[in-house]
Amino acid sequence: MSPRYKLALRFADSFLGAGGPPPADVQAALLEEFTEAELVEMGIGLALFHGVSKMLIALGCEPEEMDITESRTPGS
Repeated sequence: MSPRYKLALRFADSFLGAGGPPPADVQAALLEEFTEAELVEMGIGLALFHGVSKMLIALGCEPEEMDITESRTPGS
């Protein structure tokens, strides 16, 4: 896998992990490798895919053979 793809995956892992922004070294590498427009496009794509997948599970539309882990909402 190319270093560019690996960097995009590190961005996705950080974005979807909800652990806050990527570490400073990853942020710097992202800004060197990708344009602002590309970073925005990746962020929007990740947000949409993540949101739609959560909505489908909430509506009960996931495949029957898919494993599901239920977690309590933080603070509940």
